[in-house]
Amino acid sequence: MQGPRAYLDHNATTPLHPAARDAMCAALARPGNASSVHAEGRAARAAIETARIELGAFVGAPAKAIVFTSGGTEALNLALTPHLVVGAAKQPFERLLLGAGEHAAALAGHRFPADSVEILPLTPQGVLDLEALESALARNAGRRVVLALQAANNETGVIQPVAAAARLAHAAGAVLVCDAVQAAGKTDCDIGRLEADALIVSGHKFGGPQGVGALCFADPASHIGETMIRGGGQERGARAGTENVAAIAGMAGALRAAGERLELERKVLAALRDGLESEIARIAGDAVFFGAGQARLANTSYFAVPGVEAQLLLMFLDIEGVAVSSGSACSSGKVKRSHVLTAMGVAPELAGGAIRVSLGWDSSEEDCALFLKALEKVVRTNKGRPRGAAFEAA
Repeated sequence: MQGPRAYLDHNATTPLHPAARDAMCAALARPGNASSVHAEGRAARAAIETARIELGAFVGAPAKAIVFTSGGTEALNLALTPHLVVGAAKQPFERLLLGAGEHAAALAGHRFPADSVEILPLTPQGVLDLEALESALARNAGRRVVLALQAANNETGVIQPVAAAARLAHAAGAVLVCDAVQAAGKTDCDIGRLEADALIVSGHKFGGPQGVGALCFADPASHIGETMIRGGGQERGARAGTENVAAIAGMAGALRAAGERLELERKVLAALRDGLESEIARIAGDAVFFGAGQARLANTSYFAVPGVEAQLLLMFLDIEGVAVSSGSACSSGKVKRSHVLTAMGVAPELAGGAIRVSLGWDSSEEDCALFLKALEKVVRTNKGRPRGAAFEAA
């Protein structure tokens, strides 16, 4: 019989919050296409527009400046285009600057020509190098530039200097698109305080359903000059297709819950995370915590134990009832080395052992205890075993 399990992979996806589930069930119980003019259609439209208002309030953006999408990946693909229109200027953007630690949705999902893209370095602490950004902006003086920067890194949890980067960008005439997918619901993501021109969120990172996200503009006049999905003109022409009413309503329900619990949950999760790291250090005194010297999301711990491979750890922890992630997982589910740690200058041998523990709204001390018990077993039994040696379960 299967024993208890601890889900500690909230940065990959959060369990659906009851508030989101209730909102989705209510929406699914009602028929109606939001583009229809009859009462049922108007009710569906009202649910979408209510969610738009709530998301706008959550991120500090005008409701009419929000475009619902299928998630953060689509929103980034939509926004990172030469045909982004911000402000009065209509000329296409010519250059895209990307932090080296950005999510693959930004690194591979943009619509700029390859020779128009520049990757900016991270510091060894996992923070965007602002001096390198300033130099890149100076080199591109006279060109129209987009800077894409995460609010917080999805692997390390390190909070990025978005407002400082935005000020540099704006002084040079550039615009900033902020990927707040990992940060929303965990820390302040007000678009005005971040000084961003556009902001990306994804519902399943803060207790909403998978398959819904949004592109939010600071200025309602901003828009996408060349859309990707064409058809019936939904989402004010930015993204065609019948809206996923239930998912949008579910994301709004999760937003309400996240907003209500943000400050308290941040304190609770920080205490759990700090206690977890203290115990990890006791179990393996040579454990390395990536980004630990920087401001991080309260729920995230990213570490490696020298001599213990990530693949081995993931397998053993899963057998013991604990779900965590490695630095990065490709579509086949195989572990591959983290491009974020590479950008931070972490040695390949150490990066190959990186494990991310990420907590969330349903995490408990019991979950952490189960993780620590399993970790201690695998470290004691397998630390220092030759690479590729047979796995021992303790």
